This record gives sequence, structure tokens and C-alpha cells, in this order.
Amino acid sequence: MLVKYWMSKPPITIDVNAFIKEADELLKKNRIRQLPVLEDGKLVGFLTDKDLKRVAPSEASRLEYIGELYDMITKVQIKDVMTKNPITIPFDYPIDKAAGVFVDNKLSGAPVVDNEGQLVGVITQTDIFRLLVSFTGVNKPGVQLGFELEDRAGSIKEVTDIVRKYGCRMLSIMTTYEFARKGHRFMFVRVSDCDWKKLEEMQKELKETTNLLYVGDDREEKKSKKSQLIIK
Repeated sequence: MLVKYWMSKPPITIDVNAFIKEADELLKKNRIRQLPVLEDGKLVGFLTDKDLKRVAPSEASRLEYIGELYDMITKVQIKDVMTKNPITIPFDYPIDKAAGVFVDNKLSGAPVVDNEGQLVGVITQTDIFRLLVSFTGVNKPGVQLGFELEDRAGSIKEVTDIVRKYGCRMLSIMTTYEFARKGHRFMFVRVSDCDWKKLEEMQKELKETTNLLYVGDDREEKKSKKSQLIIK
């Protein structure tokens, strides 16, 4: 999945010579937290709500220095507080790699550019979270199964064969080596539309043939109750 499908577009921008009061108003009006900064139509910086908070006086000082506060928000320009030459993300970049860039550089958002380096959007942590929700299927009622599997060919198929046997529709399959023992990996399967009357039977068979770690149940009929977590 590419960044261009998940980025916010068209981007809301601000001029490098604008004042922070204008930036604050734009952020609040559009309920956003980042602004690409342009100079003559070219991307030169990136401004976040944290940048504005960093230069704002504390609550205790506002009453004492109200005049100075007014001067600051009407005279301090964006170019004085923005991040210059920001990290950019190509619009055709895989979004999982974009998430890696966010983690490595502790970013909350980044401008997105096309092949000519022109600004075409903004990608944020929220956009990546939306992708995670979509990929995992967690916004759809169902059951999540967690496993620790041997890292060998066929280990995933052994699980999915049993799950299909009970008529389940698989919403997502995700695996990770993070925190797993050597020679193993974790696998998480989210299912729906199973023969729910046989859920316990399926769970028993999975325990007997695989290393089932947990079953998390949050089907529609259980929404009024806390999602059930069945630990092996």
C-alpha cells in the first residue's frame, strides 16, 4: 500500500513570512496539527502544533506579560519557529516504510512530494493508525487468535486450515519476529463469520495442534461487555 492512498490531500499550507497567529488559526480551523511551509510555492519547512507550543509563554506568564504575548503572536514569523529542510516522504513510497521513517526520526507527520519534488500531501501518525485499523480489521466485530509458531514452511497453513474448517472468514493475518524466541514467530489472525457454536471446539483443536496463546472475542453481541480474553 502506497502513501498516496492514505495521505491527506490537498495539503493546507502557510507562507514562510506569515505570523504564528495565522498558523495557530489555520491549525484550529482545520483541526490539524501540521502545516507545510512554502516560499514562492516551494516547500521550505514544516510547522507543527508542538513548534507553536514551544515558543508560547507559560500560563503563569501570560497575565503578567500580556503585551509581550500579543507582540509575539503578531510579529514572530513562521520562518523563525519552523523545521527547515524537513524530511519528506515520496508519494509512491510503501506506507510501512514511511512508518519506519517516522519511528527512526521521531516524526508526527511529514510532507509528501511527487517525483518532481512538488508538495502533494501530508502524511501523519493518524493516517498510519487508520491504515493499521484497516489492515487488522479491528474495526469489524470478530475474534482474534494469537499464536507462537515455529518459523518453518507450512506452519501458518496448519493454523489457517483448522480455522477454515470451522467456516471462518479471515479478516487479516499478521506475523512478527519481534520478541519471539529464536526459530519462532508470532502470528495473529482475525476472523469473522465462523460457526460460533463451535468456537470452543475450534479453540480446543488449535490448542492440541498449535501453540495457541490467546483468543480475544469482541463480536457484535458482546459489545455491551468487556472484550473477552481467553488466556491459554
